[in-house]
Amino acid sequence: MDTRPIGVFDSGLGGLTAVRQLRRVLPGEDIIYFGDTGRVPYGSRGREIIRQYARQDIRFLLSHDVKFIIAACGTVSSTYPPEEAARLPVPFTGVVGATARAAVDATRNGKVGIIGTAATVRSGSYAAVIKDMKPETEIIARACPMFVPLVENGYVNDGNPVTKLIIAEYLQ
Repeated sequence: MDTRPIGVFDSGLGGLTAVRQLRRVLPGEDIIYFGDTGRVPYGSRGREIIRQYARQDIRFLLSHDVKFIIAACGTVSSTYPPEEAARLPVPFTGVVGATARAAVDATRNGKVGIIGTAATVRSGSYAAVIKDMKPETEIIARACPMFVPLVENGYVNDGNPVTKLIIAEYLQ
Protein backbone atom coordinates (compact mmCIF):
# COMPACT_ATOMS: atom_id res chain seq x y z
CA MET A 1 0.00 0.00 0.00
CA ASP A 2 1.31 3.43 -0.98
CA THR A 3 1.21 5.60 2.15
CA ARG A 4 2.36 8.79 0.44
CA PRO A 5 -0.12 11.68 0.59
CA ILE A 6 -2.37 12.97 -2.17
CA GLY A 7 -1.48 16.50 -3.31
CA VAL A 8 -4.22 19.03 -4.05
CA PHE A 9 -3.73 22.59 -5.19
CA ASP A 10 -5.82 25.60 -6.10
CA SER A 11 -5.21 29.27 -6.77
CA GLY A 12 -6.77 30.00 -3.39
CA LEU A 13 -9.02 28.38 -0.84
CA GLY A 14 -11.89 27.18 -3.05
CA GLY A 15 -10.16 23.83 -3.58
CA LEU A 16 -10.79 22.98 0.06
CA THR A 17 -14.21 21.76 -1.12
CA ALA A 18 -12.36 19.07 -3.12
CA VAL A 19 -10.32 18.19 -0.02
CA ARG A 20 -13.53 17.87 2.00
CA GLN A 21 -14.93 15.46 -0.59
CA LEU A 22 -11.67 13.47 -0.70
CA ARG A 23 -11.72 13.12 3.09
CA ARG A 24 -15.29 11.83 2.88
CA VAL A 25 -14.53 9.29 0.13
CA LEU A 26 -10.98 8.36 1.25
CA PRO A 27 -10.92 8.88 5.03
CA GLY A 28 -7.63 7.02 5.53
CA GLU A 29 -5.61 9.12 3.08
CA ASP A 30 -3.25 11.90 4.04
CA ILE A 31 -3.68 15.03 1.94
CA ILE A 32 -1.36 17.96 1.35
CA TYR A 33 -3.20 21.08 0.23
CA PHE A 34 -1.56 24.09 -1.37
CA GLY A 35 -3.72 27.20 -1.77
CA ASP A 36 -1.82 29.90 -3.61
CA THR A 37 -3.48 32.83 -1.85
CA GLY A 38 -0.51 35.06 -2.68
CA ARG A 39 -1.32 35.05 -6.40
CA VAL A 40 -5.08 34.50 -6.43
CA PRO A 41 -6.91 34.75 -8.79
CA TYR A 42 -5.22 32.87 -11.63
CA GLY A 43 -8.12 33.39 -14.01
CA SER A 44 -7.32 36.99 -14.87
CA ARG A 45 -3.81 36.03 -16.02
CA GLY A 46 -2.53 34.94 -19.41
CA ARG A 47 -2.27 31.28 -20.38
CA GLU A 48 1.55 31.12 -19.99
CA ILE A 49 1.51 32.70 -16.51
CA ILE A 50 -1.21 30.25 -15.41
CA ARG A 51 0.88 27.34 -16.69
CA GLN A 52 3.97 28.71 -14.95
CA TYR A 53 2.06 28.95 -11.65
CA ALA A 54 0.70 25.42 -12.13
CA ARG A 55 4.22 24.07 -12.72
CA GLN A 56 5.44 25.76 -9.54
CA ASP A 57 2.48 24.42 -7.54
CA ILE A 58 3.08 20.93 -8.91
CA ARG A 59 6.81 21.13 -8.09
CA PHE A 60 5.92 22.11 -4.53
CA LEU A 61 3.63 19.10 -4.13
CA LEU A 62 6.16 16.75 -5.74
CA SER A 63 8.78 17.99 -3.25
CA HIS A 64 6.49 16.53 -0.56
CA ASP A 65 6.56 13.10 -2.23
CA VAL A 66 2.87 12.93 -3.15
CA LYS A 67 1.50 9.92 -5.01
CA PHE A 68 -1.21 11.77 -6.96
CA ILE A 69 -1.93 15.42 -7.82
CA ILE A 70 -5.32 17.05 -8.19
CA ALA A 71 -5.64 20.53 -9.65
CA ALA A 72 -8.76 21.68 -7.81
CA CYS A 73 -8.52 24.94 -9.75
CA GLY A 74 -10.87 25.24 -12.73
CA THR A 75 -8.54 27.68 -14.44
CA VAL A 76 -5.51 25.38 -14.20
CA SER A 77 -7.65 22.38 -15.15
CA SER A 78 -8.76 24.27 -18.25
CA THR A 79 -5.34 25.41 -19.39
CA TYR A 80 -2.66 22.96 -18.17
CA PRO A 81 -1.49 20.93 -21.18
CA PRO A 82 -2.52 17.24 -21.00
CA GLU A 83 0.73 16.18 -22.67
CA GLU A 84 2.66 17.89 -19.87
CA ALA A 85 0.46 16.25 -17.23
CA ALA A 86 1.16 12.86 -18.84
CA ARG A 87 4.91 13.38 -18.30
CA LEU A 88 4.59 13.97 -14.55
CA PRO A 89 6.04 11.25 -12.31
CA VAL A 90 2.65 10.75 -10.61
CA PRO A 91 -0.93 10.67 -11.90
CA PHE A 92 -2.56 14.08 -12.38
CA THR A 93 -6.17 15.13 -12.76
CA GLY A 94 -8.13 18.34 -12.87
CA VAL A 95 -11.78 19.13 -12.34
CA VAL A 96 -13.08 19.71 -15.88
CA GLY A 97 -14.21 16.16 -16.62
CA ALA A 98 -16.03 15.56 -13.35
CA THR A 99 -17.66 18.99 -13.43
CA ALA A 100 -18.76 18.56 -17.04
CA ARG A 101 -20.21 15.13 -16.22
CA ALA A 102 -22.16 16.59 -13.29
CA ALA A 103 -23.55 19.36 -15.52
CA VAL A 104 -24.61 16.94 -18.27
CA ASP A 105 -26.24 14.64 -15.72
CA ALA A 106 -28.03 17.52 -14.00
CA THR A 107 -29.54 19.34 -16.98
CA ARG A 108 -33.22 18.67 -17.55
CA ASN A 109 -33.69 20.94 -20.56
CA GLY A 110 -30.47 20.26 -22.48
CA LYS A 111 -28.98 23.63 -21.56
CA VAL A 112 -25.84 24.17 -19.47
CA GLY A 113 -24.54 27.46 -18.13
CA ILE A 114 -20.80 27.73 -17.60
CA ILE A 115 -19.52 30.39 -15.22
CA GLY A 116 -15.86 30.80 -14.40
CA THR A 117 -12.84 33.01 -14.61
CA ALA A 118 -12.03 34.77 -17.87
CA ALA A 119 -9.24 32.26 -18.63
CA THR A 120 -11.51 29.28 -17.92
CA VAL A 121 -14.29 30.51 -20.19
CA ARG A 122 -11.81 31.62 -22.87
CA SER A 123 -10.25 28.14 -22.93
CA GLY A 124 -13.53 26.55 -24.04
CA SER A 125 -12.51 23.37 -22.20
CA TYR A 126 -15.76 22.81 -20.31
CA ALA A 127 -17.86 23.41 -23.42
CA ALA A 128 -15.71 21.00 -25.44
CA VAL A 129 -15.97 18.21 -22.88
CA ILE A 130 -19.72 18.74 -22.47
CA LYS A 131 -20.20 18.64 -26.26
CA ASP A 132 -18.18 15.40 -26.41
CA MET A 133 -20.45 13.87 -23.78
CA LYS A 134 -23.73 15.19 -25.16
CA PRO A 135 -23.38 17.00 -28.53
CA GLU A 136 -26.89 18.42 -28.56
CA THR A 137 -26.34 20.39 -25.33
CA GLU A 138 -26.92 24.12 -25.62
CA ILE A 139 -24.11 25.92 -23.78
CA ILE A 140 -24.01 29.47 -22.51
CA ALA A 141 -20.67 30.57 -21.03
CA ARG A 142 -20.04 33.70 -18.99
CA ALA A 143 -16.85 34.94 -17.36
CA CYS A 144 -17.52 36.08 -13.80
CA PRO A 145 -14.22 37.49 -12.55
CA MET A 146 -15.62 38.90 -9.30
CA PHE A 147 -16.78 35.48 -8.06
CA VAL A 148 -13.27 34.40 -7.02
CA PRO A 149 -12.64 37.43 -4.77
CA LEU A 150 -16.09 37.00 -3.24
CA VAL A 151 -15.41 33.36 -2.35
CA GLU A 152 -11.86 34.03 -1.19
CA ASN A 153 -13.11 36.81 1.12
CA GLY A 154 -16.00 34.83 2.59
CA TYR A 155 -18.86 36.62 0.82
CA VAL A 156 -20.77 33.39 0.20
CA ASN A 157 -23.48 33.59 2.83
CA ASP A 158 -26.99 33.26 1.53
CA GLY A 159 -28.54 36.69 1.19
CA ASN A 160 -25.34 38.73 1.32
CA PRO A 161 -26.30 41.98 -0.48
CA VAL A 162 -22.90 42.46 -2.14
CA THR A 163 -22.92 38.94 -3.49
CA LYS A 164 -26.53 39.24 -4.65
CA LEU A 165 -25.74 42.41 -6.64
CA ILE A 166 -22.77 40.83 -8.41
CA ILE A 167 -24.69 37.63 -9.18
CA ALA A 168 -27.56 39.68 -10.61
CA GLU A 169 -25.16 41.69 -12.76
CA TYR A 170 -23.42 38.62 -14.22
CA LEU A 171 -26.38 36.32 -14.63
CA GLN A 172 -29.26 38.58 -15.59
